[in-house]
Amino acid sequence: MHGVGDVQFFNRLAPLYDLVMPPADGERLAAGLEHAERPIEMLLDIGGGSGRAAASLTGPERVVVDISSGMLRRARHERGLAALAGDAGRLPVRDEAADALLIVDALHHLPDREGALREAARVLAPGGALVVAEFDPEHPLGRALELAEHAIGMQSAFLTPDRLADAMADAGLRPVVVDRGFTYVVAGVKPGFAEG
Repeated sequence: MHGVGDVQFFNRLAPLYDLVMPPADGERLAAGLEHAERPIEMLLDIGGGSGRAAASLTGPERVVVDISSGMLRRARHERGLAALAGDAGRLPVRDEAADALLIVDALHHLPDREGALREAARVLAPGGALVVAEFDPEHPLGRALELAEHAIGMQSAFLTPDRLADAMADAGLRPVVVDRGFTYVVAGVKPGFAEG
């Protein structure tokens, strides 16, 4: 699901990634996770790289899923997180296995974003929440970021918050735009949870 050039870039960047990237905003991610309608015991951080997003949260069991072996080594050895090699379009996880999913600063690297959202919906348990943090291409900084990533050979394609919400709805999730700006958060809840 990642562009080949993107995976190679992240494998090379893995040793320096956390030095050049700001920490993930755990409060914003937690605000998205609050939309879950079930207890969150298992969280998958899809395209989670070095685990910076998963590490910004506390509570549930957290598993980083990424296609970059270099990034997974960092998540495992430097952050002590469980790590699983996998492609966002074919997650190595059974149906309805996770209570919550994160995709932070990664969706724009996936050539089949809609397919990845459908796959996320497959592994999400009813009442669970998918939380996506991304960059808005209609914001001036978002446009600059898209140009910069293309200049270094990435195949990035960004969605606006509203287009992402529509794509989540098409994947069978109930979307809500949590916040907007250069960076934004959209949550999608899988229907069907009934507390027993």
